[in-house]
Amino acid sequence: MRYCLALDLKDDPQLIAEYERYHAPGGVWPEIIDSIKNSGVEHLEIYRTGNRQFMIMEVNGDFSFEKKADLDAANPDVAVWEELMWKFQQALPWAREGEKWLLMDKIFELG
Repeated sequence: MRYCLALDLKDDPQLIAEYERYHAPGGVWPEIIDSIKNSGVEHLEIYRTGNRQFMIMEVNGDFSFEKKADLDAANPDVAVWEELMWKFQQALPWAREGEKWLLMDKIFELG
């Protein structure tokens, strides 16, 4: 299964550059990589244009957003990482209180 999500960064070139350093090879903490994999995410990519980000997650049959939220809530490393990342991120204008990455709707497919 594939999920696509979106989130904005603060529109500040220095913050965006620092955020990208955290996401360069070797920049994401190993505990965060383990947490992502343990939730059932098998492949994850993040793309950026300007300050808008797009995430593609390929997940296995064990994955659910509820399971991931529960695992994240029980992991102090994830809490520290998320607090750090919020320094760079900002919610999309239509996000509800507390929402970060928003699930996108597929509106077209060729093939």
